[in-house]
Amino acid sequence: MTWRPVPRAEVDARSLPLDSKQGYLLSRLDGTLDIPTLAALTGLEQDQLTGMLGELVALGAVLPEAPAPAPRPVAPPPVPVVPVLESAPDEEAEEVESPASAARTATHRQLFEHQLHPKPVDERVALARAAVEPELSAWCFDPTAEVIRSVLENPQVGPVHARLIAAHHRTAAGLEALGGRAGFTNDTGVRRALLQNPLLPAGLYRRLWSARRLAEQYLVATSRDAPEQVRAMARDLLRASFTQRTGEEKAELILTTEGRCLASLVGLTLDGHATALLCRRTYVSTLLIQNLGRWSATPPQLIAHLRRQDAVKRNAPLRQLLERHPNAG
Repeated sequence: MTWRPVPRAEVDARSLPLDSKQGYLLSRLDGTLDIPTLAALTGLEQDQLTGMLGELVALGAVLPEAPAPAPRPVAPPPVPVVPVLESAPDEEAEEVESPASAARTATHRQLFEHQLHPKPVDERVALARAAVEPELSAWCFDPTAEVIRSVLENPQVGPVHARLIAAHHRTAAGLEALGGRAGFTNDTGVRRALLQNPLLPAGLYRRLWSARRLAEQYLVATSRDAPEQVRAMARDLLRASFTQRTGEEKAELILTTEGRCLASLVGLTLDGHATALLCRRTYVSTLLIQNLGRWSATPPQLIAHLRRQDAVKRNAPLRQLLERHPNAG
């Protein structure tokens, strides 16, 4: 069997005396790639690659090659079956969860801070435009918007670099430059990283999320992963979008969130179409009825419909809540 090198998860790559090539090679190891695949990925000869892996083993960064297992008895061939294709693993989730991904990020940041950052800005701009790996990934950590624009002009830039910029860059101008590349902003990983960036510009957020369904906008407005600045922008956009969407989408938002969204919609109203759709429903959720009963804009027709529900007739506190509603008369 061909060796598939595995990085040591318990070893902090930042504590090892790695050069840029060793750091780059270590960042590509995840235990699934064999020597020929790694050679094709990195552009190294197999002999050179094997030698570098030996150095990483000696440094304690990579597990040594396991001895080949003893041959097993050959079983009779199984009956041929049609293979079922499984969906590929989520690339973005791997980027977030993989220890190898964290090691790659640390290595690229270290390369930038120790070797690239001290250079003058003009030189960094020129180098970033023509950089190759691992320097190209390292340039994504540059705090200067001009350098980030150069990275985005690099012909080798891809979604991985866009995710690094979205996650780690901290100027509105640099993030706006990233937002100008539709091929990158359509990437799920880039969007997720932007939502977690406290410097996400309000204009960029509106451009990327204004066309999304109300339910998706609500998820951003209540996400624990997003900083408060981003959640505030999401709440503002949700309110603006709510007044412009169809009755079906408004009713869908209220029903799917069991009325939790109404706390963000204080001062807004429901149109006749949304009201008619909600009045056609049978209500059994106490939480949904409570939230509608506490929302001052719940229409009179809907209040009357709720008071006729069996769940309300059997529940005295719910009856009292709806009877005291300003639109109950």
